Amino acid sequence: MSDQSIVEHISALADEERRLLNDEAHAQENHARIQQIAEQLDQCWDLLRRRRARAEYGQNPDDVKVRDVRTVEGYDG
Repeated sequence: MSDQSIVEHISALADEERRLLNDEAHAQENHARIQQIAEQLDQCWDLLRRRRARAEYGQNPDDVKVRDVRTVEGYDG
């Protein structure tokens, strides 16, 4: 997966999240999906940051793998 494909996936998820958040008629039904999207966005941003850091230091960004939600959500920076 390239940085560009990760950015495109982030954009698609953000668009879907925005659409679901604006769909007030189905807010209750959309809640679980919105939560999933938020977690996936966090994973994508984490992956992108770690890939860019490896590339900046001359390491192979393709060695970076997606971390599980618990790890990403539990990270305090």
